[in-house]
Amino acid sequence: MADKFNDKLNLYNIFLRTEKNLSRNTINSYNFDLKYFFDYLEEKKISSIDKVDETLLNNFLSYIRKSKNKTGMNYADKSVTRMVSSLKGFFRFMESEGLVKSNPAEILVTPRSLKQLPEVLSVQEIDMILSKIDLDTDAGIRDRALLETMYASGLRVSEVMNLDAVNLYLKEGFLRITGKGSKERIVPIGSSAIKYLRMYIDGARERIMKNKSGSTVFLNLRGGKLSRMGIWNIFKKYCTAAKIEKNIHPHSLRHSFATHMLEGGADILIVKELLGHSDISTTQIYTHIDKEFLTEVHKTFHPRG
Repeated sequence: MADKFNDKLNLYNIFLRTEKNLSRNTINSYNFDLKYFFDYLEEKKISSIDKVDETLLNNFLSYIRKSKNKTGMNYADKSVTRMVSSLKGFFRFMESEGLVKSNPAEILVTPRSLKQLPEVLSVQEIDMILSKIDLDTDAGIRDRALLETMYASGLRVSEVMNLDAVNLYLKEGFLRITGKGSKERIVPIGSSAIKYLRMYIDGARERIMKNKSGSTVFLNLRGGKLSRMGIWNIFKKYCTAAKIEKNIHPHSLRHSFATHMLEGGADILIVKELLGHSDISTTQIYTHIDKEFLTEVHKTFHPRG
């Protein structure tokens, strides 16, 4: 990325961090998109942000659609939509600060695509996955506690990675979670997850931990904080053992939590709070899954189904 755009990006990052109170992961995502855009400007010999117009932005989006990502695949509509969002936010800020005369991204159109429903696991599939964990090993006890906790409380991967022992209230039956935008929420945790968390914390974790471990709850076998890839590998291992063939990932436990809560009759506003969503529309995607479930039940049990 050209140095001439660094000062603009740094200003925007300060705004995102201090005014919008966004998480580091979200800011990093915006930075990734905008650096890509700045590299494109450099290729086109554009030396200043105020020389960017709507035509250039549309050309850039067309360029993205024709490009290949690191896996050799074309960029999906979802990626292009995120790029449009990043550009809109950046140029809105530039205009508000008087750094551009007008916002060239204001009327950019996001790709029109069908909203894909997330893949979820059934209760039986989750039971199958958990049953494949060997509780005779410290790693197995940790893995059971980890997956039970993610499913019981609908946690994001980043939230369970950063879970601190001081925020466990097992006697009271809840966790204190710091979610997106550093927002705190209280989430209940069921008796099954509490059982395996106690087993892990009072035994396996004591044997795994090192001087460097600190108070992070979930550790790798070297005593460090369990990474995102580490959680992915743990989840994948037991899904493979359980012969689960769905297109799933650790976040699927959160999707499954939300879906099973709604199927059980929970109010969507309660599920919204448990998930830490800022907007009810984000939670409403699970009502579509819930309706599919109800349709299947109707077909199975109604005499005219």
